[in-house]
Amino acid sequence: AGKTQFTRRGDGRAALGPMLREYLISEAMHHLGVPTTRSLAVATTGEAVYRERPLRGAVLTRVASSHIRVGTFEFVAALKDTANMKVLADYAINRHFPELKDCEDPYLKFLESVIERQASLIAKWQSVGFIHGVMNTDNMTISGETIDYGPCAFMDSFHPETVFSSIDHSGRYSYGNQAIIAQWNLTRFAEAILPLLSSNRQVSIDKATDVLQKFPKVFEIKWLTMMRLKLGLSSVQPDDQNLIKNLFDVMQSLNLDFTNTLRDLGDLENVTHAYYQENDFQSWLQRWEKRLKTDGQSPGTVSEQMNQRNPCYIARNHKVEEALLAAETSDNLEPFMKLLAALKQPYNATPELSEFRTTASAKEQSCYRTYCGT
Repeated sequence: AGKTQFTRRGDGRAALGPMLREYLISEAMHHLGVPTTRSLAVATTGEAVYRERPLRGAVLTRVASSHIRVGTFEFVAALKDTANMKVLADYAINRHFPELKDCEDPYLKFLESVIERQASLIAKWQSVGFIHGVMNTDNMTISGETIDYGPCAFMDSFHPETVFSSIDHSGRYSYGNQAIIAQWNLTRFAEAILPLLSSNRQVSIDKATDVLQKFPKVFEIKWLTMMRLKLGLSSVQPDDQNLIKNLFDVMQSLNLDFTNTLRDLGDLENVTHAYYQENDFQSWLQRWEKRLKTDGQSPGTVSEQMNQRNPCYIARNHKVEEALLAAETSDNLEPFMKLLAALKQPYNATPELSEFRTTASAKEQSCYRTYCGT
């Protein structure tokens, strides 16, 4: 580690807090059912890392099905090394998409498969209110696993423009922009592998363009599928997308907690929140309950299915910070382990873990910022 032409004025080192954060968030994502890289271990180094003040140095051991990124392909493309591009693509296909090896036009199928996995991944992120924070091409894996938990966070109150990353001044990686940025990244991937698609560059461009243009529809289908399940809808109806988006509009206008609202919908009879009496929410509830009846499922079945899709516990930012502060300043891992225990059973509500459903105050949410750990 140290200052190089690639470190963006950083030192390449990490402090204990950000590494424990990587561990917490990746475990949270795994147990939520979101494809992710994971953390094998966090170890202190005995060295000081200098930020606003000296911090304890640490190293994270991250494990993944591979660490091949879109950026890996961009690097080889920048070298104009077509021979090694083929080697890299063949390796990635053998490792992650072995069913494509004997396909006609395997590299185009490779592009389609990566697009499919990324569309599915972003839909799952959005279904749990996750905001990555730094969706550059070097943080998009070919395998479709989430990687790099530096400036990421989970949303409390729903707002599509929510951003936590300290370096994202324009909202490029906001909650609502994630699918758009994924398509931008995938376009860079397609550009990198153009020489493999055809010996004729224009033919390669046409092939790649045709596939890339399908991304919004692929993502929409996966997003709708996820959101129908979260709302207990077992069939497909033409107005479902409008129904779902109307719920998010109401959540935004009433400043409702994303995770708690969706979880509470599965237990309407026991919910007494004041916002449930708001006219806009009541109007939406009537539409939703009418829509549920078209599926013919019992309320108990719907509730059970929804509780399997809507977590009660996420890595709430204020609880994460509490756990990291205790670990950093006093070697107290008890808050960390208690939060980790909740994150390992996100769909099972228990009274002793109720503190992890608490929404941060509006002030805490508005000023919360996340940073790159290195």
